[in-house]
Amino acid sequence: HPPPGHPFPPVATMPEITKNVSFDTIAREWRMKWENKETLSKIQETFDSVKSELKGLKGIKAVQRTVCGGCLDYKISVSVSADAFGDWEKAEFTPEKKFLEAAAKIDGVTKVETQTFTLMPVDL
Repeated sequence: HPPPGHPFPPVATMPEITKNVSFDTIAREWRMKWENKETLSKIQETFDSVKSELKGLKGIKAVQRTVCGGCLDYKISVSVSADAFGDWEKAEFTPEKKFLEAAAKIDGVTKVETQTFTLMPVDL
């Protein structure tokens, strides 16, 4: 913050977890395990059927897919600006429920879970 009497108003600050851990992005991860390539393909088809609903999401920064062929993970991470996250949370992370319920019905899908976490670039 500027010193008292400084002519400029304070700049908006990023949310902080601690003084040296701030963030400007919050991500919601949808994850599950898949049994075989047929299962994986059906999960992707299911995600493809709902992904257009993310296009108009306020504050959206990125959507990333992570697939691990060794541990059989399938993950979708949807990143939004920290200031827009609350609105998406109030909307129950649409289309999360639709995607996860449909994916859970696919034969060979297990451990359907979600996680919320913060993201911040790291200067090297």
